[in-house]
Amino acid sequence: MIITIRPMVAEDYPSVANIYEEGIATGNATFQTQAPNWTTWDKEHLDFGRLVAANTEGVIGWAALVPVSGRCVYAGVAELSVYVAANTRGLGVGRLLMEKLIEESEAHGLWTLQAGIFPENEGSVCLHETMGFRRIGYRERVGQMSDGRWRNTLLFERRSKVVGH
Repeated sequence: MIITIRPMVAEDYPSVANIYEEGIATGNATFQTQAPNWTTWDKEHLDFGRLVAANTEGVIGWAALVPVSGRCVYAGVAELSVYVAANTRGLGVGRLLMEKLIEESEAHGLWTLQAGIFPENEGSVCLHETMGFRRIGYRERVGQMSDGRWRNTLLFERRSKVVGH
């Protein structure tokens, strides 16, 4: 299977939202209960580092960046999201997206990428560790799911080896 990583365009969003909803359905990807509409999603994410993975059948994964703060001292720090379609998980799609996302983040001056991951999401934990992220924290009962369950998250970060040194 040939996989292409390319910039996301607005027309990709229905596929992106479907993949996001698949992640939400696992119960271990996010606190979100549904994918937002395009306007909301577009406003929340940085203008760069919006990527999709595609094959001959269409979009099979996506990655994007959200600023962690509006304060100028954190201008080089972003939180990342990587989601892969259920039928293509475990095939290296997440790694391809993450490699390109790291490259684009550094090209735009980001020095730190961070992620909050549910401990039960072993695939995501493994991907982040493989890509050079280190576990820097454990947040106990940091958020509550819509069903009332409190969830813990692991905090990971990756410091750029080329930006901010």
